[in-house]
Amino acid sequence: PRFYLQSSEKMYQTFRLEVTNRGGHSSLPRPDNAIYTLARALAKIEAYRFPVMYNEVTRVSFARSASLEKGQMAADLRALSRGETSGAAVARLSREPSINGNLRTTCVATMLSGGHAENALPQKATATVNCRIFPGVSEREVQATLARVAGDAAVHISTTGVSKPSPASPLRQDVMGVVESASREIWPGAVSIPVMENGATDGLFLRNLNV
Repeated sequence: PRFYLQSSEKMYQTFRLEVTNRGGHSSLPRPDNAIYTLARALAKIEAYRFPVMYNEVTRVSFARSASLEKGQMAADLRALSRGETSGAAVARLSREPSINGNLRTTCVATMLSGGHAENALPQKATATVNCRIFPGVSEREVQATLARVAGDAAVHISTTGVSKPSPASPLRQDVMGVVESASREIWPGAVSIPVMENGATDGLFLRNLNV
């Protein structure tokens, strides 16, 4: 049996991508189409992969998970527990959404809007891109990366809402030891696995109070 202990979580931040221009009539198309400009930027963001990162929680999580697996999965998880940032193991496990989220910051387009009439050139096109940011990385760094990847000054990128950083909890033995002992009492042989939550939880408020 596995006993999961949330010890870290990613930061939630949403960005708005917007392209505006003078528009016009659809019978006189021009190269500077707001929808196409935004679409090209989103395609680049889709193809981009943020660099692989680790913290104490994720490395221990991968190591303990590896002890419960067999074959290629076990070998790949051990590679991650060693902190490998490239190679076949990273490539294979990056295809697993839950593991990929534990390896890097992720950003994904979630909403899209553009144009105002079927016979008019769009004056505005917007997209919402939601990011789950690896602990220790700021929203400004991610915003700068999105702008660099989009590669077009016509795409204006701004934040929506205010993000709240949540540093990973240290895996102190005086805490982990108690958790491991208690879990084994209830589930004999249970392996306690610290995990980094890819989503967002109220744990961040406690963590920011050093709880």
